[in-house]
Order: sequence, then structure tokens, then C-alpha cells
Amino acid sequence: MGTGSPPAGGVARVCPLFVGREDVMALVLRRRAEAAAGRGELLLVGGEAGIGKSRLLDEFVLQAGGRSVRADSFAGDRGTPGLLLLGIAAALREAEQVAAADRLRELVLRAADDAASEGARRILVAELAATLAEGLATPLLLRLEDLHWADQLSLDVLQRVTVSLPLVPSLVVASYRSEEPETSRDFTTWRLGLLAQRRAEEVVLERLDRDGTRRMLASIGGEEPAADEVDRLFDASDGIPLHVEELVAVGVDAVPDTIGEAVVVRMARLGENAALALAAAAVIGREFDRGSLGAVLGDDAGVDAALEELIAGNFVVPAGDGFDFRHALIRDAVYGSVPAARRRELHARVVGAVPQLSDAAMSRHFERAGRADEAYARARRAAGRAAALSAHREAVDLYRRAERTVPSGTLVAERAELHRLLGAELAATDANREAEREFSRAIELFHEAGDPVAAAAVVPALVAARHLLGAGYEARAATIEEALDWIAGVGATPVSERVRGRLLAADAAAAMLDRRLDLSLRLTEEARELLTDDPEESLAVDVTRGAVLVFAGAGEQGWELLEHSASVAAARGWEAAAARAYRMIGSSASVLLQYRRGRRWLEEGIAYATRIERWNDAHYLEAHLAHVEWATGSLDAAERRASRARADGRGGITTEVTALHVLGYVALSRGDTRRASDLLTEAAEIGERMNELQRLSPALWGLAEVALADGDAERAIELCEQGRRGSEAIQDAAYAFPYLVTGTRAHLLLGDVTGSRGWVERAAALVRSRGIPGTEYGIAHAEALVALAERRLSRAKELLAAAGDGWDRVDRWWEGTQALLDRAECARRTRGPAEAAALVDAARVRAEAAGAEALIARGDALTRRLARGAETSVLSSREHEVARLVAAGATNREIGESLHIAPKTVATHVEHILAKLGAARRTEIAAWAVEEARRGSAR
Repeated sequence: MGTGSPPAGGVARVCPLFVGREDVMALVLRRRAEAAAGRGELLLVGGEAGIGKSRLLDEFVLQAGGRSVRADSFAGDRGTPGLLLLGIAAALREAEQVAAADRLRELVLRAADDAASEGARRILVAELAATLAEGLATPLLLRLEDLHWADQLSLDVLQRVTVSLPLVPSLVVASYRSEEPETSRDFTTWRLGLLAQRRAEEVVLERLDRDGTRRMLASIGGEEPAADEVDRLFDASDGIPLHVEELVAVGVDAVPDTIGEAVVVRMARLGENAALALAAAAVIGREFDRGSLGAVLGDDAGVDAALEELIAGNFVVPAGDGFDFRHALIRDAVYGSVPAARRRELHARVVGAVPQLSDAAMSRHFERAGRADEAYARARRAAGRAAALSAHREAVDLYRRAERTVPSGTLVAERAELHRLLGAELAATDANREAEREFSRAIELFHEAGDPVAAAAVVPALVAARHLLGAGYEARAATIEEALDWIAGVGATPVSERVRGRLLAADAAAAMLDRRLDLSLRLTEEARELLTDDPEESLAVDVTRGAVLVFAGAGEQGWELLEHSASVAAARGWEAAAARAYRMIGSSASVLLQYRRGRRWLEEGIAYATRIERWNDAHYLEAHLAHVEWATGSLDAAERRASRARADGRGGITTEVTALHVLGYVALSRGDTRRASDLLTEAAEIGERMNELQRLSPALWGLAEVALADGDAERAIELCEQGRRGSEAIQDAAYAFPYLVTGTRAHLLLGDVTGSRGWVERAAALVRSRGIPGTEYGIAHAEALVALAERRLSRAKELLAAAGDGWDRVDRWWEGTQALLDRAECARRTRGPAEAAALVDAARVRAEAAGAEALIARGDALTRRLARGAETSVLSSREHEVARLVAAGATNREIGESLHIAPKTVATHVEHILAKLGAARRTEIAAWAVEEARRGSAR
């Protein structure tokens, strides 16, 4: 396959034959044909360094034909928003799409000069995407290399343009390095988001096997290699094509251990001028031009001859108007071989010889040249621009460079502000522990500078980071109180009063999260009075107030306030306030049975938070969307989202605990009570450490359901009582309502009808106190179960119908499906077998669609009871005794002691009972025994 000269800018050939990628090439060629027919797409080609991504694309360009252009990303590009787009603009100009190219370049350069708001940035991204789509409106292959290094603005534009690609005749093929550690989180989040939405396709190249390595050696050497040579090269290269080429090129008997060593060996064979030019090129970067290289070397005379030698030696290749290293690994090996003193000298020459570099790139060269003052100034300026464009990861890198290079004479207050800014960017990227350290250091330095008000102003951000690390309300409130003391001695000034208002707002938010609703409302009123001249902070207070109102039962007023706040904050570019508003709407809706509202705002919030790189917010919203998926019966989607949020949201404890809740519920629904117990126990431990009801109570309810499924009614009751007491302590109803049905079932499993009635009275009073819409269905459902146990069948039927219809109206799938089964049991007892069977079938359809084995099993047991008809004479007298003791919760050993028989004999009786009743577990025996005793008393 594929021999001949490489395309312009392509990888120089060492192995003449393209080996081992035939299936991938066939797929890419099919996609090119589909694009030419008007159905374009984005195709991602991934793999580790040296695996052959660029070679594959070279071969593709040769075989596909048609017009193709290329743009590259390079290490360090993330610090400068829009760099890849500038490369794409140049590529479009090469493809004679001049108008689109010029417009794209104009928009990027304008963005670099403006400190755009989030609203302006969204418009900019849309304009850039539309312009790029315009440039792809005629058949074109756009090849993007090393996308893992691309800046966030460029990635955002590519994400948006994928919507238009199916309508244009162009194919965008982008390579990325799958194991790049520095960029994996943000790029991976971007990539997975596109794949999940089916807006991109992906192929990942695998390493060559031994036969592939043999074929490469035969092609390079022109003859079939010996078996021991193949074994030696295969072991040393690990099947990575670039490694094979470099190791073969060394031409020595002892194969070097690494590709770096192989490159160094080959460098030693270069002439002096070529070696000097290669070192200078490595310092400039992967891409360089002849003029820059000559300027850095300070001697233009031998540059052309040196470049010819480097091209012939497969170190560099022509790339557009300049040159590029054949592979990033080669550049890295060369750079690492240059002595430190020489590297510093060359970096110093670069900043003098290549003035057109961006501030971000210049700051890197200044730092490596040892010129800290200039590195600091450039890094601060570039970081500010990156932050203004919501390129938070780029801003983190640049602020860290500024922190490393801060001049020794810098004022303490300026250093404090640098730590605060870095902390804010770290918090936006979900690096909460590092953010907490930076905020703490900023506070120390502001105190050192004699500015307690500035120190106090950092505290709201500090307590927010600590909350995400698991600090409880009391600890956070104490930190806020301490900050209020700092400014108390300063006296009331406009600045100190504004800071005091922000501290009170932070305290209100903390109290709201702990569901201290009355305290939070009082604090929001105090904060609002102090922040009347600060619209952004006032809006943040409104977000807290809205969340308090929806949990207090004033739903519509609260939802209206939250939704208005989110829309205004997003439109005005108030990122932190907007992201928090999305969190409050989405998470509150997912808890308060507002699943349709929740889905809408969670999806919008995830898109917003991802776009502005606030990863903690995105992951947290993803975890709550997973809860909505579970609550509405989409178990697979819930598991995928929760697993992804948990994996991506490292450092965010609120994301972790929410994801654990969902994963536990999914396992419970599927009948895997052991896994459910493990996950929910882990969540409960986190909730206990945080000492927040909203983190602990969902885990306790899930564990109560697990205990109920396992037949441990006493444990289920204990957990329900613990959850009820936690809610009662702060007059919460949002987390109390699920316990109503669970606790009632647990009491009835023990045959304690009186206890079940008392439980419903206590729990229902708490739920009624807030009147949160939808929670009343829990009361109706629990009362129906009690009525069913008391043989008030007409009332039970009426209540179950109301509860089931209510659960369906709010899309609460778990209780809604169980209500169908409860209605079937009611119909069975009222001698309506046809109605009962129809209800069981309806429940089974739901359960099977969700993959909920636990509910399928319950429906099957009920079907068996229906088929069996009257059950009173099924069991022997001894089996009746055993069943009665099973219903009392006795173990086999305890039953044996009571009846004076061996535990093994008891086990045999239990097996017979299960078989005769058509039951699957002891809980069904217990239910049968309770019902049988009730029938006997009625007779």
C-alpha cells in the first residue's frame, strides 16, 4: 500500500510500505466518499505517540484525492486562545476559501484584543463556527494534527461546527495523542462529549503485532529479516512504528532502550552546523521557519545546507512555508539532549529573533532563558486574556508560570492577588484542593500586607472550595465568622460593607446547603441590603434565596427567581453566578420531583459549564442529571452518566457522593443488593463526614431499600427512623418523603400493622409541613399500604390509584412501578385476577424496559401467586410454623431452636415452602405468612 513521495508537510518516509492499517484506511476512505456526497463529519484518529497517526493521514491524503489542507496544534498552544483557528484560516486560504479565511482570522485577532464577557464569547464562538462552516461548504479534506494540544476556544468552535458538518461536503480528520498527561482531562471531556452526542466518530490505532513489525523491517531493509532480528526489534519497539524506524535507523547491533537514546545516537552522526541547527530548532518549537532559525543561530550562511542534512536524516520535514520535526518525540529527545546552559542561551535568542510570538509563548521562552521579570509580565498578561475568554486551564498554566517567576521585589499585595487569581482559575477547573491552598496563601499575604478587608474578601471562595473538599457547615460558618471579625475593627467603609455583604451571602449559601432554611433566608435579607450597588453579588444572593424557597415549599416563586437569575447571569457573562444558578436549579429540581424542569436546566447548565471550563460545575450537574435518568427509569443512561461524572469529577466530593447515590440506586433496581450496599455505604460515610442532610439522607434511604429487599425489616426501619430524625431536626420534607413508603413496607414485613400506621402519621406530618408538590403521593401510597394490610380494600384501591397516577405525573418511575404491583395485589385480594394480571403486565413492561431485575422478580412472584389461586392449604402444618417464624424475622438457627429441629431441616422446609409458594426469597414467605394470619383472624 501507499508508496511514493509524501504530501507537502507530511511525514518523511523511512518505511516505504504502509503497514497494518488496512481496515482503518478503508473506514476513512468510506467517510471521505460520504462527505463528498454531502454528508461531512468529524473523524478523530487517536493513539499513543509514534503509533502512526500522521502516517495514516499521509496515506489517506494520497489515496483519497481531492483538495486537502492541514493545520497543526503544538505543545504550549493552550495558553493562546484561537491559535489552531489561525492555522485553519491559513489552510482555508490555501484552499482558496479566501473570504472565510480572512473573516476567521479577523475574529480570532479581535478576540485576542478584547476582554470578552461570557455572552460576547458565546456570540464569538457562534460566529467563528459559522465562518468555518462557510469555508467547508465546498468539498475539502481538513486535516488537523495533535488536537490534544489545541486551545479551548478552538475546541469550542470545532464542537459547535460539528452540528453543520453533516450538511457540507467536507471531512474534518483530527489526530490526537491518547496518552498525553498534561491535557487529558479537558481534551478528553471535550472528546467524550462529542462522541456521546454522536457528533464525531473515533478510531484508535493499536500497536503492531510481531508480523506487522516483520513487514516493516522487510520494507525498510529490502529483504526478509531473520527471526531473531524481528524478535529483538519487536521487543524493543513495543510494536510502535516510529520506534521501529528510529531503532533500525541507528544501525547498531545493540538496540537502544528508548527512542530518545536512538535519536541521540543518530544526532552524533550529524555535521556540526546541522547539529547546531537541530538544537536551535528544538528550542524554537516543533514548527519553525528558515528566517527564525537563522536569526536564532546568528549565522545565516549555513542554514540551507543544515536543513537539507536534517531533512535527509529524517529529523525534520517541510511543513507549509516552514519546517516541522518529523515527530514530537524526536523534538523532545533533541531538546532534552541540549545542555542546560545552551538551552537558556537559545531561549534568550528566540525572544529577540522571533518578536511575533504570543505573550504566552514569549513568557515560556523568557522563563527558560532565566529572565524572570519579563516572563512574569508576559504570563500575567496572557493569563488575564485566557481567563477573560473562559480558557481556564490555559489561565492556570500561565498563572503558575507567573507564580514561579514573580520578581523578588514584587509588593506583597500583588503576590496575594496572584494567588487569589490562580485559586479562582483552579476552582473553575475542579482542582479544589490546590484552589484551597492558593486561597489560604492569598489570605495570609493580604494580612501580611496589612489589608484585612482584602483577606476577608477571599474567604467566600475559600469556604466554597472547602465545602467541595468535605468541610461541614459548622467549620465553614466559623471561618466566615472569623472573617467578619477581621473587618469589624476596620470600621464601616463602602469597601468593608460590601465585603461584609459577600460574607453574609456566603454564610446564607452554606446554611441553605445544610437546609437551615430560616437562617438562610434571614442572612440573604441582611446580605441583600449591603450589596444593592453590586448587581452580580445581589444576583448570587437571589440564587440562594430561590433555592431556599423551593425547598421551603414556595415552589413557583423560587423557581422563577432561580431561572431568571441563571438567564441574566449567563447573558451578562457572570460565570460564577451563572454556574451556581444552574447548579441550584438542576440539583433542586432533581431532588424535588421536578424532573422535566431539571433535565432542561441540567443539560443547559452542563453545556454552559463545559463551554466556560468550569469542570466541577459540569461534573456535579452531570451527576444530578444521572439522578434524573434513574428517577425516570433510564437505568443504563443513569449508570453511564454517574460513572462518567464520578471518574471525571475527581476532587469534587459533592459530585462523588451524588454519583454514588445514583450508582447505588441503579444496583438496587437491578437486584444487586450487595453492590448497592457497598456504594451507598460509601456515600453514607461521606455524608456523615460532611454532616449535611442532602448528602447523607439519600444514602440512608437507599440502604433502607436494600435492607427491605434483603428481608431485614428491622434494619430498614432503623434506617428510615434515622432519616426521618435528620429531616425533622431542620423541618425538611424534600429528603423525608421517600422514607414514607419504605418505612411502611418494613413495618408490614414484620406484621406490625399498628407500627406502620404510627410510622405513616409521624412521617406524613413532616412531609405535609412543607407542602412540596409531588411529595403528597408518598403519603397516599403509604396510607394505601396500611389500608391494604387492614383489609380496607376499597380505600386501598382508591389511594393506590391516586398515588400511581401521581407518581406517573411527576415521572417518578421507582415508586410508580411498585404502585402498579401494589394495585395488582389489591386486585388479587378483591378477586379480580384479570385486572391483577393486567397490572402486573404493565409493571413488567416498565421494569423490563429499564432492566430493573428487582421489580421483574417481584412481578414474577405476584404472577405465580395469581396462577396458584387459593393458598391456604398449600403448606403442611410444620411448614406453616416455619413460615410464621420466618415472618417474625428468625434465622434458620433460631427457628430450629424454637421448633427443636436441626437448622439443616429448617433449610429444607424453607426450600419446600419457596417451591410451593412459587416464591424467590424469604421476604415473600414473610408476606404470605402475614397475609395468611390476617385471613385466619378474619375468618
